[in-house]
Amino acid sequence: MTSISGKKIILGVCGSIAAYKSAYLLRELMREGADIRVVMTPSAANFVTPLTFSALSRKQVYTEMFPEGGSATSIGTWHIELGLWADLMLIAPVTASTIAKLAYGIADNFLTSIALALRAPMMIAPAMDADMLIHPSTSSNLSKLKERGVLVLEPEKGELASGLTGTGRLAEVGRVVESVEAFFEGHHRDLVGRKILVTAGPTQEAIDAVRYISNRSSGKMGFAVATAAANRGAEVKLISGPVALETPRNVERADVSTAHEMYLALDRNIDWCDALVMTAAVADYRVAEPPDRKIKKSEFAGGEARIGLVENVDILKELAPRKGKRVFVGFALETDDVLANAKKKLAAKSLDAIVVNNPREEGAGFGTDTNKVRILFSGERQDIDVPLLSKYDVAQKILDQVRSLL
Repeated sequence: MTSISGKKIILGVCGSIAAYKSAYLLRELMREGADIRVVMTPSAANFVTPLTFSALSRKQVYTEMFPEGGSATSIGTWHIELGLWADLMLIAPVTASTIAKLAYGIADNFLTSIALALRAPMMIAPAMDADMLIHPSTSSNLSKLKERGVLVLEPEKGELASGLTGTGRLAEVGRVVESVEAFFEGHHRDLVGRKILVTAGPTQEAIDAVRYISNRSSGKMGFAVATAAANRGAEVKLISGPVALETPRNVERADVSTAHEMYLALDRNIDWCDALVMTAAVADYRVAEPPDRKIKKSEFAGGEARIGLVENVDILKELAPRKGKRVFVGFALETDDVLANAKKKLAAKSLDAIVVNNPREEGAGFGTDTNKVRILFSGERQDIDVPLLSKYDVAQKILDQVRSLL
């Protein structure tokens, strides 16, 4: 028995010279005990016939939304049914064209239609010429997909079909299988039935009609937590400050600007959730009475500008009386006396756990795709050090503890 055994996987195949490797991939996944349904784009059939995959999988291969001889009533919702059936959709190889379609939600064939209807996580393995891979359009589209929680198996370097040498080869079959195994080992659907509330990003407090006070939070950590929780089967609501990130798949999102708006959004949703993961970097202070116009430089006497600040509501303290059996996880970014300050917050805010990081450590600051944290607990639980990992993997470590606390 392996982590793949019994898992339901949609194997997507696109029109690439590397499509022949998908036949080997299918065979290896089946040897591991996976239940596979193969979906091909129309152009993929120019490289490997559907009959090949049908013979190997001993199942029907899906190539057309409305194949000849079928009735609309019997096949018109296959993409929906498969999207609900799967534990994972793996597209290997995926071409630049399909990457673009996935990024922009274009559903012009059976494979891309399933991608929109899919409720399970998605993993893609690009294969293309090196220049196509590094083109700004492809890079931008891959970044969009990563932000949404799509898992990307980076292509390998070597000789390409064009005769050139560079990065763009489909990841080797063994590596793809190992990645699928690792996915199922570390990403169980163990939060099905749970309701997770996540906050992310900064808040913005107006100085006047055009200026504001904020911080450097990108929101990436909170969005990673929301993505990972949804992938593990939770019902997820994400309350986000102003960020330049796309909403993760299967996540309900509400946007706010100020600390007060974030508090009101949490106040409306706190009774709904089983756990709150408060990653947002909420401003501690706001301007007492910001004018609804731009303050002119000439209005400040002697060239010295003074702004009167008042303290914002401490959201977690306000919500503490309604905590009940809910799990509350806070975040602390500290530059000095890191552990001592984090422990004070842990106690003062009635938290079950607090995740602390130091932006002075390489890879752990604002705007990065990685993080390095320590998780502190109330009670007798041992602190946990999480090494430098992608924020998505750090999110998984945090959710492991949320699940345990629940």
